[in-house]
Amino acid sequence: MTDYDAGRNKVDDYEVLLSSEQIAKRVKEIAEVISNDYRGKRPLLIGVLKGAVIFLSDLIRFLTIPVEIDFIAVSSYGNATASSGVVRILKDLEQSIQGKDVLIVEDIVDTGLTLNYLADNLGSRQPNSLRVVTLLDKPDRRKVKFEPDYCGFNIPDRFVVGYGLDYGEDYRQLSDLRVLDE
Repeated sequence: MTDYDAGRNKVDDYEVLLSSEQIAKRVKEIAEVISNDYRGKRPLLIGVLKGAVIFLSDLIRFLTIPVEIDFIAVSSYGNATASSGVVRILKDLEQSIQGKDVLIVEDIVDTGLTLNYLADNLGSRQPNSLRVVTLLDKPDRRKVKFEPDYCGFNIPDRFVVGYGLDYGEDYRQLSDLRVLDE
């Protein structure tokens, strides 16, 4: 671990919530379940940019089934540590999902507003099936009823960075998840 500093406190001073070893073990377990659930199928994994890129990359390396990938970018945070509640699509899919088995790959479910919106939007495009896998879930922060189909870890209501999650585009490169002191 480097003592990366982006004009804030040294990252080494931040509490490690989940180590890279814990994350890798859990991602492998999720991949095994998904591989079994989609056996005989070729699901389309839709990575939610930018935070889910590392999770998606690790997840597909552990899958034992053929997959397609695409990306969508949405925003509800900006540079804040709390969701604004307004969801915007910044980049849409490059292909039709009609008739496909779709798995949305997300980094974290917080209020549920973003994924609820995304599931409704993509569901209207007539996929054969639509499920959500998230690395992290903060059920205590829910503003709408939403439950991911696959979940890596339930975490407390703390703002975390690393493993693709950022604060103002900083900290994505960290291999573990750390609590960002405000």
